[in-house]
Formats: sequence, C-alpha cells, structure tokens
Amino acid sequence: MESKKGLIQSISRAAAVLRCFDGQTELGLSEISRMVGLHKSTAAGIVNTLKEEQFLEQNERTGKLRLGIELFRLSAGVHLELKDLCRPHMEALLRATGETVSLAMPDGDALVCVEKMESPHSMRICTSIGQRLPMHCTASGKAVLAFLEPWEAERMLSGEVELPRYTYNTIVSKERLWDRLKKAKELGYACDMEEWEYGLVCVAVPLFNLNRKPLGALSISGPSIRMTEQIRGQVAQALLKAADAVQQAYSRGGMVSQH
Repeated sequence: MESKKGLIQSISRAAAVLRCFDGQTELGLSEISRMVGLHKSTAAGIVNTLKEEQFLEQNERTGKLRLGIELFRLSAGVHLELKDLCRPHMEALLRATGETVSLAMPDGDALVCVEKMESPHSMRICTSIGQRLPMHCTASGKAVLAFLEPWEAERMLSGEVELPRYTYNTIVSKERLWDRLKKAKELGYACDMEEWEYGLVCVAVPLFNLNRKPLGALSISGPSIRMTEQIRGQVAQALLKAADAVQQAYSRGGMVSQH
C-alpha cells in the first residue's frame, strides 16, 4: 500500500481495513490481508487495534471479523443534520394525521428520542426528547432492528434469551420477534401494538445511511382508540412517503441513500 505525502500511513491502513467490509458481513484475517495488500502480521496488528477500540469484533463461532458496534454508535452523530431535514416533514405529518410524530436514533442497545412534535389532542403520548426507548417493543426499535444484519440486531438486544416484558402484548420470545422483524422488512415499516405501554399504538419507518444501515426511525404514535387498522395503514403510507423525501434530500447531500 503506497503512502501519500502528508498522510499518516497507519490511519490510512486502518481505513482500508474497515472499507474491506463494504458489502461483506464477515472476513477472515487472511482475506483482509490480501484485500489491503499488507503482510498478515501487519494486518493483524491493525485488526487487533480496531478490535480493542470496538470498530471491529470477532464472531466467536466462525472466528471471522465483522464491523463493531462503535461504528454504528458513531453514525448516530449525524442526528443534528438529520433532525433539520426531518423537521419540515414531521410538521407536515403532524398536520396531516393530528398524531404525535417522533424521530429516534440508536444509542447503544436502546433508542433515544431526538425530536418530537406533539399531537394537539388532549389525549396524547407522554414521551419526551432525550428519553431512552427499548428496541424490541417499540415501532421505532423494530424498524431499526429489521434492517440490521442478524448479528447486529442480536448485539442490540444484548444477547438476552428472553426479552423484558412491559405489557401483556410485549413480545418476549426472540423467535417471535424475528418473525415480526421479517414482516417489518417486507412491509418497510414496523408497528407497536400496545407492546411498550398500554393504550399506545405506534407505526415507524427506518432512515438509512449510504450503506443502507439504519440511522434511526421516524414514527407516528397515538392512543389505540384512534389508531385503528385503517388509520395505521394511512399513517404507514404517509411515513413511507416522508421517509422517501428525507432520503432523497440526504442523497443530494451525499450522505444517505434513497429508501
């Protein structure tokens, strides 16, 4: 690998190692060494450093390497610009539906509400900006999990055998959750049917980065008495349209691919 004047070779090599995973879920050390054109011992040193910093991790079952959770966490750093792009679409969704509109982004093994526009109805949902939300039983969490690689989704769920229960409707079985996530991926959106809070129904769609990794989710929530099946269908279509507009705006900025 040639070095360029003014650049730090070790950082360039680390970046090259990370780029090996573009379109690849897992790679062995020999594969990485060959792809970046470095001796295996040199590549091993870079890989071990990236593992220590959690930019890479090793699959204990296969022994191969994959991107670590730190990269996913850092991608959430674009939330300020994402909020700016989402805000006009969130305002339009609020006017069209009359229900609470939220933007949530991953933070470790949970979601954080980073923007919210309240329903004008007296009966509305009492979440707040900065509030941490569980992944497995919220529409936004499921919208994110559905579009992650299985190992990433498993990591976000902290490897728990049985998931925490919040209401009678909470899905605590991972097998059932995987089925719901598969359906959400097919539809392009996810629902929370009183799974996190009694009386709360929510629909959410994911927002993606250039590599189609979910950066967060846009959602509409309201009381179950108003969020009927027909309304949920209308809300889902409105959210998909809004998400597409946000993705196109990001695409023009060179940051996020179209939905």
